[in-house]
Amino acid sequence: LHTGKQLDGIWHTSIIVHKDEFFYGSGGISSCAPGGTLLGPPDSVVDLGNTEVTEEIFLEYLSSLGESMFRRESYNLFECNCNTFSNEVAQFLTGRKIPSYITDLPAEVLATPFGQALRPFLDSIQIQPPGGNTFSRHNGQS
Repeated sequence: LHTGKQLDGIWHTSIIVHKDEFFYGSGGISSCAPGGTLLGPPDSVVDLGNTEVTEEIFLEYLSSLGESMFRRESYNLFECNCNTFSNEVAQFLTGRKIPSYITDLPAEVLATPFGQALRPFLDSIQIQPPGGNTFSRHNGQS
């Protein structure tokens, strides 16, 4: 398929904090042991620094995100996806964003005629990497 643009990858991102990996997909916010989904170990790891946010506060924050911006039914490949989630959480934890080559990709694809032509199909795609547990405030106490 030719978009007129070089695509190095369609990125799935997650955040590892307080010994767990957290990600967002069409199943909502999920967690697993680091590298614990069927996607396996990551191709790339970006160190966004340390956080002063305690696990307790972080889990409360995740819970509120799961009831507002990042509900299961809010998932959208272009506007509200795993990368939107990782970027939001990274800023909450460290004040830093994830790399722009990841967050800019959807807009770059949609700027091409090919992306526009495929948009109705792409909007219907739901992505949920298998192997995570749906996050709830109570299973985070392990």
